[in-house]
Amino acid sequence: MLFSQIIGHEDIKKKLIQSVKENRVAHAQLFLGPEGTGKLALAIAYAQYINCTNKKENDSCGECPSCKKFNAFAHPDLHFIFPTTTNKNVKKDPESDLFMTEWRDYLVSNNAYADLPSWYNTLEVENKQGAINVRDASTIMRKLNLKAYEAEYKVAIIWMAEKLNVQAANKLLKLLEEPPEKTVFILISENQEELLVTVRSRTMLLKVPKLPLEVVQSALVGKYNCDNAKAYNAAVLANGNWILASNLVNEEEDDNIYFRLFQKWMRYCFRFSASELIDFIANDIKSLGREKQKEFLAYGLKIFHNALLLNNNLMDNILLPDEERAFLNNFAPFISNNNIDLITELFEESINQIERNGNASLIFLDDSFKIFNYFKIK
Repeated sequence: MLFSQIIGHEDIKKKLIQSVKENRVAHAQLFLGPEGTGKLALAIAYAQYINCTNKKENDSCGECPSCKKFNAFAHPDLHFIFPTTTNKNVKKDPESDLFMTEWRDYLVSNNAYADLPSWYNTLEVENKQGAINVRDASTIMRKLNLKAYEAEYKVAIIWMAEKLNVQAANKLLKLLEEPPEKTVFILISENQEELLVTVRSRTMLLKVPKLPLEVVQSALVGKYNCDNAKAYNAAVLANGNWILASNLVNEEEDDNIYFRLFQKWMRYCFRFSASELIDFIANDIKSLGREKQKEFLAYGLKIFHNALLLNNNLMDNILLPDEERAFLNNFAPFISNNNIDLITELFEESINQIERNGNASLIFLDDSFKIFNYFKIK
């Protein structure tokens, strides 16, 4: 994985490269940021650069024996642990090593941009939630206490470290604090509040922010050869999440479905018809499934933001079909600088709750009540 293959984050790349050049590689690091920002890709590119035997000024060479193995995510001194659970092939005692073939194939097919829903789909675990358990901790401790096979540094990447259960986290504490010589731990997390304080305190924090809209838009045009308007709309909907942006720009299904649903939802919210809202949530929202529910909320957030742009005479920034533009003209008067922050916070939190397997019916019903009240704020 080369740094040049990662979208955006030029300042972070420079910082990581400089730490290697100055021999300041921290032994335990926490890459923290929202889903779809490329944290895992950055961690792998960093590990590859550390061990590249022919480093370039701003990247790994990509050609030395070490780089070739890193490119396949199969270097013997690169270790991964990640959330797992039982499935049709692993009936009991799941751990990362039992899924390593699937993991490497998943990284290759997604260019190391990973998210839990797609990883769980790869494992075909249905509605089960994964975890990083004490077996993973024991295995990684055993591996890291061995001498490196061929690289200068052994690197252990713990993806979605918030999924460490208490026993696993406690078992790793001493190793995080005093790892073997020439060993680097990189923890990847989307929510540091779910990490044990004792784990957080033993790592150096690197924040990986959302990708800027213009960076996502440009990358979509370059990668998928789509027009600027389609790329812009996908980038706005994705809100800094490259995985979601890629999915949106490749979807054949028209946003028209979300538009119809959003029209209906806002109409019910405006008059706060409890019976209509309950039927709408039960029949229209539940049938979407978790990932589509998140996309629908992201779509709604785009409409709210576009309404604010319209109110501020920034029509040139609004790229919508004529029917949606007509709806926006009628909808915009209910959106203002006084309620947009409340609405944005509400929708972003709802997306996070659905991601954490929250009850969608309760989430959307609560959102409906709050939207009704936010409409009253002028």
